[in-house]
Amino acid sequence: MKAGPEQTASPSATPKMATVSVVEDDPRTRAILSEWINASANFRCKSSYGDGKLALEHLPADQPDIALVDINMPKVNGVECVRRLHLQCPAMLFVILTVYEDAEHIFAALSAGAVGYLLKRSSPEELIGALNYVVAGGSPMTTVVARKVAQSFQPQPATAAADTGLSPRERQVLDLVARGYFYKEIASELGVTLNTVHTFIRRIYEKLHVRTRTEAIAKYRVK
Repeated sequence: MKAGPEQTASPSATPKMATVSVVEDDPRTRAILSEWINASANFRCKSSYGDGKLALEHLPADQPDIALVDINMPKVNGVECVRRLHLQCPAMLFVILTVYEDAEHIFAALSAGAVGYLLKRSSPEELIGALNYVVAGGSPMTTVVARKVAQSFQPQPATAAADTGLSPRERQVLDLVARGYFYKEIASELGVTLNTVHTFIRRIYEKLHVRTRTEAIAKYRVK
């Protein structure tokens, strides 16, 4: 965690003390993040959890101002964790901190309710600066992440979901993809093999005339 997110603007007002909960499965990273937060002037670490399931159980009661969430975690992945918590705790601000910088993960996280998307190569100063930016109403992202977000919202051919020709099962698979599920989790959810999920995905791409998960989700949601 060395180089980091770049903000295009810096809020002038100094934010008040805010609480942060860390959701990260690696113990060492979790401890480092907690230390960085507690060493800052404007934040304190309220709680930390090693998987999404524990976060879902405890964060509604913890009520931190910000939840700093990893994506690749056991039991419940970070995107699904954010999606569920965002519905329960609409005032809570969610920031993703991950190694993933591909458009699919970015799009899924932001669609789930995250207000920021940072990479784990962030330095302490950059992380705390990003948290200050969030409290002030900003949405911190690295330059590469911001670019990919912009590309994800390029105009798509208007195709109504009802006209895509997807079967009910294919729609179910695509809905889970849009909610941030990984393919293994979709297989478990539907009680099918991973190969079967890949077959569904291939058929979905063919019917929607797309080549990526991001394009499939965007086109499917056009009404």
